[in-house]
Amino acid sequence: MIYGLIGEHLGHSFSAEIHAYLGKEPYELKELSPEEVEGFLRRGEFRGINVTIPYKQAVIPFLDGISETAREIGAVNTIARRDGKLLGTNTDAWGLRRLLEHIGADLRGKKVLILGTGGTSRTALYTAEQMKAREVLRVSRTAREGAVTYEEAAEKHADAEILINTTPCGMFPRGGDCPVNLDAFPRLEAVADAIYNPLRTRLVTEARKRGIAAEGGLYMLTAQAVQAAAFFRGKDYPPETTEEIYRALTREKENMVLIGMPGSGKSTVAAALARITGRPVADTDREIVNMAGKPIPEIFRDEGEQTFRDLESKVLEEVSARNGQIIATGGGAVLRSANVDTLRQNGRLILLERAAEELTPTADRPLADTREKMEKLRKEREPIYRAAAEMTVLLKRSPEETAREIESRWQM
Repeated sequence: MIYGLIGEHLGHSFSAEIHAYLGKEPYELKELSPEEVEGFLRRGEFRGINVTIPYKQAVIPFLDGISETAREIGAVNTIARRDGKLLGTNTDAWGLRRLLEHIGADLRGKKVLILGTGGTSRTALYTAEQMKAREVLRVSRTAREGAVTYEEAAEKHADAEILINTTPCGMFPRGGDCPVNLDAFPRLEAVADAIYNPLRTRLVTEARKRGIAAEGGLYMLTAQAVQAAAFFRGKDYPPETTEEIYRALTREKENMVLIGMPGSGKSTVAAALARITGRPVADTDREIVNMAGKPIPEIFRDEGEQTFRDLESKVLEEVSARNGQIIATGGGAVLRSANVDTLRQNGRLILLERAAEELTPTADRPLADTREKMEKLRKEREPIYRAAAEMTVLLKRSPEETAREIESRWQM
């Protein structure tokens, strides 16, 4: 190993992909048991490694020196070998600070709530203090280590202005969970979530609904990786490096989610997009049919629309948990606001529009099998589609032409 990451479970790590932007040398993921950590470090067969849960404290006794930042936080996430010595530092604090700056969160003179009391919360505490916060409180279920409970936070600290989540609440595969009700904190200006999988947790989406600046942990992960690579190599990267990698990785990881009327061409355009981009396609109507074991008209006839919508929500949760796909949704997928939230966790919603006279009723669409039903549906749903969409594309002469426009605008 030249460069890499050690931890206990690394299946969902994005670190190798980020470091591929930072150098040509291989970057490997190596899962270790607690008993293997000391031997791995003492063999020293690496130039630089990152360290993740649960070894950020465990590695410290085996190092020849650590930075002042790492000492104050009590955790090391980056180790470099220099002149035969192992030197450790902590770049998580740098990453969190860059994340807060990225969303425009000025902590100077502000009241900050940090959710959680684990290792990342100590990083957040250090960062908030370095950024001159007026008051910093950690929040936990049990009020351990001097923290306040979630109930106390809502009752006595509703004037908090900055919220930083360092708990795993909302992490894959429980992306629908949210650690707090944001209505309890009416003065919030910014929310930063250390979780990067999904790209946008429910905490982040709920904050954005309220007009609060909010971002997930991918920016933090990217920024700390750039700083770690600089520590490994003894060199500085241009200031714009973090932003460029973050944008590229977001485009790569986000799902392209096609929404719109029945008959607007979502499945056909999805197939064309797949040919252009190489991304896999998830067709939610097809997934529903597979789950139910019967065609959609039969689901409506035998069990009713409510059962169909419940199946649809379940399918959307499953497919939205994955990254880098094209998702072709059914015409009614965004009727439930919860479905929109689900799709936005890892995706960007693209409204595919087609002229009203070109929307053709078909027998396999129970709610749009006549011209009258189709027109009524279009008038009812158009405002909902527009509210949900983050990009709108008018269907072109061919699916390929439409797909090329989507891909071009996706890269902007």
